[in-house]
Amino acid sequence: MGRVVAAAVYSAGKKVTNISVDEGSQWARKPGHFVWIGLEEPNAQELANLQSQFNLHELAIEDALEKHSRPKLETFGDALFIVTYSPVRREGQLEFIETHIFAGKGYVITCRNGYSASYSLVRQRCEARPLLLEHGEDFVLYALLDFVTENYQPVSEAIHGEIEQLEAGVLGGALKEVDIQRIHSLRRDILRLRRYVAPMVEISEELQRLSFPFIDKNMRPYFRDVEIHVTRQMEDLATIRDIASQTIEIGLLLEASRQSIVQRKFAAWAAILAFPTAVAGIYGMNFENMPELSWHYGYFAVLGTIALGCTGLYASFKRSGWL
Repeated sequence: MGRVVAAAVYSAGKKVTNISVDEGSQWARKPGHFVWIGLEEPNAQELANLQSQFNLHELAIEDALEKHSRPKLETFGDALFIVTYSPVRREGQLEFIETHIFAGKGYVITCRNGYSASYSLVRQRCEARPLLLEHGEDFVLYALLDFVTENYQPVSEAIHGEIEQLEAGVLGGALKEVDIQRIHSLRRDILRLRRYVAPMVEISEELQRLSFPFIDKNMRPYFRDVEIHVTRQMEDLATIRDIASQTIEIGLLLEASRQSIVQRKFAAWAAILAFPTAVAGIYGMNFENMPELSWHYGYFAVLGTIALGCTGLYASFKRSGWL
């Protein structure tokens, strides 16, 4: 069973009165009036009631009963049906709440299917601007779309902040597997945000071109404003996605650099140890005809040669930065 969040009738930029859903069509037919109804998770029976009252197209009702994969705008005669998505981030998990908007001459109906930011804030903003609310349904439609677009900003900023923290950690220490997994997860969330916000550009463009009885030509710049906001949001998401990708690349390069340093050190010490091993191996062959074997100072000379050779190799590797 759905819940009626709010239902009211407006005229001349002011709220006339609160109404029940069943009274909506009566007020919508009055000249200079329009109704704004907000529902939460309406069922098929409640949508059928709205259909009979406002003469909503049956295909729009079918769409409202289904889940969609991305925002869209459909036109049915002189009425609009819009699907929007609001991002919600809970405990690091990104979700998208679907909202359906029916708009036509004399009515605006929103059906929110899930828990997201309440549209009551949109209603308060509209009621606080009577000169614009006087335009009627088209201003409410703009306010709803603008509110949906605004919801993407705090989510993208939160993801951006988390990526910057991970970037600082990667620059300050070794790249951990859990960091790579988290960055990859955030990058996937960014791609999902872009997928749901990108169609809003097409919707805004189409609303600027469409000719409907309830959309005033003077309101078209407002829909252009929504388009501009969406475009900027797309650019911000692209930037954040690049930062996430670069963070992984920088982390891998730093890790490769650290491993290279360790490998150089191992190689340097191996070369230093190889010198005395080679000398000792030569004099450990026990051949009789080795002149140094009978030399009184041969043992000390070999030790000195080993010491000088190892010291020279160490100094050379130190100067080259391998040690």
